Amino acid sequence: MTKTIRAHTNIALIKYWGKADSQLRLPLMSSLSMTLDKFYTDTQITNSSTTNEFYLNGSKQTGNSAQRVFAYIKKLQAKFGVSGNLIVKSTNHVPTAAGLASSSSAFAALAGAFCEHYHIKVNQTELSRLARLGSGSASRSIFGGFAIWQKGTDDASSYAYALAEKPKMDLQLLAIELNQLPKDLPSTAGMQQAQTSPFFKPWLARNEAELNTMINAIKANDFSSLGQQAELNAMEMHAINLTANPGFTYFEPNTLRAIKLVQQLRNSGIECYCTIDAGPNVKVLCQLRNVKEITSRFMSEFQNVKIIHASFGTGISCLN
Repeated sequence: MTKTIRAHTNIALIKYWGKADSQLRLPLMSSLSMTLDKFYTDTQITNSSTTNEFYLNGSKQTGNSAQRVFAYIKKLQAKFGVSGNLIVKSTNHVPTAAGLASSSSAFAALAGAFCEHYHIKVNQTELSRLARLGSGSASRSIFGGFAIWQKGTDDASSYAYALAEKPKMDLQLLAIELNQLPKDLPSTAGMQQAQTSPFFKPWLARNEAELNTMINAIKANDFSSLGQQAELNAMEMHAINLTANPGFTYFEPNTLRAIKLVQQLRNSGIECYCTIDAGPNVKVLCQLRNVKEITSRFMSEFQNVKIIHASFGTGISCLN
């Protein structure tokens, strides 16, 4: 029976924003993420008697997404000395407009399904390396809870590992969907352009210290310290985008309104923080007791806003 591999998406609390090697997808900085329970990808692979085929949510794909999938598979086939045409079927439970990188769960699940199909035995470290070759953030989706992707210096040393797969921290995430339009500047292009900022290298130099602050917050079960550091790191990333040459931003007017609302809530005694990736949508970090109040405030302030409440997700798994 064909087995289905499930991987959950993750949100970086210490951001990955820049490649040292685009072919190997080696990052310029280490990153730390939270794996999310509500967002995941299920993937299975079978042999094809004709051509390679990729189905996403039941629809056959023929464009860039299919090309990316099979370019990745061919790279893995060459690496392990295997061959054959394949049928890849993926079901993506990640809203495309939620501002969450579906590629993290997609390529983690694809790496796992590839190894399952060819009966390739790998440990989680090697699986993380394989997932990284498809999407950098996918390296972290091999693990549940909190994961760290150490930047490394080459293919062997750049991989993710679990910091705490079953965290004790009361940490909730509200994905605030403010804008459903595709972003004008793809992430890869944004990463390259951001490096023209005069503040990029100083930010890079802060990476280890900020990562350690976050690790200490997690080990101490300190929600406030985690939230403060996550918000700071995200705002630093977007400040770098604004000060690039030429400058750019993923923020829309409603993004700024959402940031201000988070600040107002915090000032009124409802502790919450925000993090934002390469897009206009905001993710709010909070504790369970404040989820209803924060959700209510966002619903009253924004028309037709969609809010999804998530918490910690598990690592990669085989469903059958």
